[in-house]
Amino acid sequence: MGLTTVTSIPFNRTYLAGAEAAYMHQAMTSGPLAGDGPFTKRAHRLLNEVVGSQAALLTTSCTHALEMSAFLLDLQPGDEVVLPSFTFCSTANAYAIRGAVPVFVDCRPDTLNIDERLVEAAITERTKAIVVVHYAGVGCEMDAITEIADRHGLAVIEDNAHGLGGTYRGRSLGALGAMATQSFHETKNVQCGEGGALLFNDVRYFSRAEIVREKGTNRSQFFRGMVDKYRWIDIGSSYLPSELLAAYLTAQLESFPTIQAQRHAVWSAYHAELAEWARDNGVTQPHLPADREHPAHLYYLLLPDLNNRQGLLGHLRERGIHATFHYQPLHSAPAGEKYGRTAPGGCPVTDDVADRLIRLPLFAGMTADELHRVIDAVRAYEVL
Repeated sequence: MGLTTVTSIPFNRTYLAGAEAAYMHQAMTSGPLAGDGPFTKRAHRLLNEVVGSQAALLTTSCTHALEMSAFLLDLQPGDEVVLPSFTFCSTANAYAIRGAVPVFVDCRPDTLNIDERLVEAAITERTKAIVVVHYAGVGCEMDAITEIADRHGLAVIEDNAHGLGGTYRGRSLGALGAMATQSFHETKNVQCGEGGALLFNDVRYFSRAEIVREKGTNRSQFFRGMVDKYRWIDIGSSYLPSELLAAYLTAQLESFPTIQAQRHAVWSAYHAELAEWARDNGVTQPHLPADREHPAHLYYLLLPDLNNRQGLLGHLRERGIHATFHYQPLHSAPAGEKYGRTAPGGCPVTDDVADRLIRLPLFAGMTADELHRVIDAVRAYEVL
């Protein structure tokens, strides 16, 4: 008798909305592919509609969108930017690369967002901005953070890589800071393999942003007929994605409601079906404040300790299920210690949750069988 082969369940699987190939073919056969063509403009319009932002510029990654924000803030060596330690390294890299000092603040133990109660103690006369990360697409305490920023004359930048489709007190994430960055990496709700965007709620940054994004030239103004030739105007880099990526992304953005419905179904099933197991085993599920809506970007569990986190990861791996941990603290990373500083009080919550957090597979197109295999496998794990 032959062995039964069990198909593995990936952490993420690319979801095709349906029009990607047709749109990319249209881009290939209808004109230049260098970017800022018809599909880029459609993607800009769709993003502004989803978020309610004033303007948008596609970029080649969320990292590059963050780097653009650092250009636009005119950061100088020694300036400081307050941001969470519990985030991806790009959030800090973008400012450190300009010579600014990332100042790492601890996260809240409930939402895992930057702890707004610790932000003011991290501010000095060199501080230029506060960067927030809406972890898992659950909004930070933006009213408190905005009030602190206004009082100190600081810009607020949203790293909204997780947050497209989320809201804070009725307002869309990505529409709450002077600028916001988006990620369209293949693991995000809508994606084009690699891609990003910089969104503008303070349009004073927009004109210069077009120049920074186009290698420091006024090429965008040239193509709009505003100047008779384009020239080197400012410092900048090459942050403009091709029309092929914009075409792919447009198909995804047009299907955003469908994608979201499927992801929310998976997220809600995890949350409901694992509630009793979590309660009985001392496992913490995501915390959702009543005044916020999340976009079902990721589903995490906080195990009681590192041994159990590793135990559950191994338990799932043996059953063909690819789960994973998440961010490792930036404040104690080699580059974090070299280029940044830690806010007063350290980051003990970040250190704790980084050791205990596990993310479960979550993607649009996940089958009912796959979903229930994950749920059953988690329930079968006995916390030590």
